[in-house]
Parts: sequence; C-alpha cells; structure tokens
Amino acid sequence: MSDTQNGKSNGSAHVAPPSGMLAELTHRCPLQCPYCSNPLELHKAADELDTKTWFSVFDQAAELGVLQVHLSGGEPTLRDDLEDMVAHLTKRGIYANLITAGVTLDRDRLARLSEAGLAHIQLSFQSVNAERADRIGNAKNALAKKLETAAWARELGLAITLNAPIHRQNIDEIGAYFDKAVEIGAERIEVAHVQYYGWALKNRAALIPSAEQTARAQEVVDDARLRLKGILNIDCVVPDYYAKYPKPCMCGWGNEFLAVTPTGVVLPCHAAQTIPTLEFDNVIDRPLAEIWWQGSAFQAFRGTEWMQEPCRSCERKEVDFGGCRCQAYALTGDAAATDPACTLSPHHGAMRDLADGESADQPTDFIYRRIGLYSA
Repeated sequence: MSDTQNGKSNGSAHVAPPSGMLAELTHRCPLQCPYCSNPLELHKAADELDTKTWFSVFDQAAELGVLQVHLSGGEPTLRDDLEDMVAHLTKRGIYANLITAGVTLDRDRLARLSEAGLAHIQLSFQSVNAERADRIGNAKNALAKKLETAAWARELGLAITLNAPIHRQNIDEIGAYFDKAVEIGAERIEVAHVQYYGWALKNRAALIPSAEQTARAQEVVDDARLRLKGILNIDCVVPDYYAKYPKPCMCGWGNEFLAVTPTGVVLPCHAAQTIPTLEFDNVIDRPLAEIWWQGSAFQAFRGTEWMQEPCRSCERKEVDFGGCRCQAYALTGDAAATDPACTLSPHHGAMRDLADGESADQPTDFIYRRIGLYSA
C-alpha cells in the first residue's frame, strides 16, 4: 500500500477512503430549474454510461470503502435500469439514496425500487406554491405530482427528505416549507440556499436574495429548530455571499466525497468542472481507487499545502479548508484563492457589494436549464 493510501496526501492532512459518492446517472430532466448544479454543458442519453459500467463503478466504490451512494441526475428515474442499480448497490452493502424531482414516478415504480432495496428518497420542491413551482421549474403540475410521490413513499415505508433550494423568488416560503415537510411525513428537510456556480451563476441576478431577506429566513429556521425538535431534522446551508467565514466545502476537497458524472468523469465535488485548469480522470480509463488516491484533480486542493495567504497561516485552515474552490474561481479567476466568503479574503467586500447590488435590482428573467443550450 502506498503512502497516500496509508493516509498521507499532498504532504498534509490524513486522507481516508471516501464515505459517500454522488452518482449522476443522467443529465436528462423534465424540469429546467435555473439553479441546477449540473454543468452548463449537458450530455445527452447517448453519452451516458451503460448499466454494466455503472455496476463496475459501484463495485469499485464498495471496495474503496464507500458506504452511501446518492443516485442523482438530472432526473435519475429516467434511467430504465434504476431498479437494477439499487439492487446492485444493496447487494454490495451500500446504502442507496434517491435524489429526485418526483414528477416521473408512479406507485408501481416506487414499489419496485423499494423492493430492490431503496430506503430513502430526497424530494426536491421548487416551491410549495403550485404556480410558482411551475414557473421556477418550467413545468406543469409539478407540485401536485411531488405530493403524490411523497404519499406513495410514506405508504411504502421510505424515509423522506424534503429538499428546499432557496433563493430570492421563494425565500419568503421557508416557514411554509417546514409545514409541508411535516405534512408529508418527512424525517428531514434540507434548506439549501443556492450556491452560485454553473446555472445558478448564470442566473444569479434572478436568484440572489438581499441580506435582510437572508437574515429573516435564518430567524425562521432558528425558530423551526426549536418548535420542531424531535419531529423534523433540519439542515440549513447558508448563502455564502453574506457569510463571515466560508463553509468547509465537501468537508474538504477530496477528503470524504467523490462524484461520477453521466459520462464517467470522476470529480472531487459536483461542480469541479467549472474550474478549467483541472484535468479529470474517467472511470472508463482508470480505476476508481487510483483516481481517488492519485488523480491530479483530487490532489490539487487536498490538504493544506496548496493554500495561499491568508489561508496558509490561518487557524481555521483545517476547519473550513479554504472554503469553496469553485466559488473562488468564479469570483477571482484563481481556484487557489481564499474563498471570498471569508472576511479575511481581499475579495470579500467586492462579493458583498455584488450581492447587495444585484439583490436590490429587479430580478432578471430566468435562463432555463436545457440540454443543448451550451455545447458539450
């Protein structure tokens, strides 16, 4: 076993095997959300890994030490082989979590997924207002379909997480989101303020809330945590543009998590391809374990030795790991720069000014997520 596999990586922090993997099975989706975390250059069905290759990826993930696989997209239920994938993961002892918009499922399909071993479903709600949900996702009757899927999931005994992607056009609904999560019997809600890269960066002026809206929303979250303690687990991902310190993005680059795209590209985070200076390996060409331990993209920002000042000498460097590399690149043009979300960053003031300026203006029209809008 190499020094890297023993826990030495990039001359710094201990690195263990990944515990979680995001499997982006497809970029196809019936919704066109303007904040989608998929890249701008979306791939068509013909580009996707086949069933056999995904099975190999899951086998390699199990051998590497992955405990949970999050089946996502696009919309993963558009894959006809999804049941087979869930069954294969279950056979390998990996917990399968389905992340879905919930608009393409029927009860029979959900029952088959449950029988295959699926135990948990994450349902994404664009809004809890029907008209607004249709406008944000550019789809019809989405909310009603999601509620129907949630009812089936509860009947089948599946655990439910309600995903609430939050931005200026639905931020005043946060209280209603908590009510809806309780109503559908969810065990958990993830209040995820939109992060601005990819599609969300293109739509930032339509999505970014004001500091005042953000503060009010946090008060609602804090109140709900007290009111719903023991009833609903609440996770809240705060908006970086109004933060004092950055989040430990992905618990540190290449520390605990990896993602595999529909075409087999392996990433340290789902947005890493927004950094054009990185070179990424593909599971078709290189074993997953080798990519994790030795891939150049994973080594690029793993540990702390890559850091510039002020991160290099900061006492928080192993707390937040310098923040988000994708955000640093998007706002400074340098992926190794201190995340501008940090007050110690020389770009922090400009980030806040940008947020204050765009949130004060009327929101722009959405640029909806569509395959082929940007060339792959």
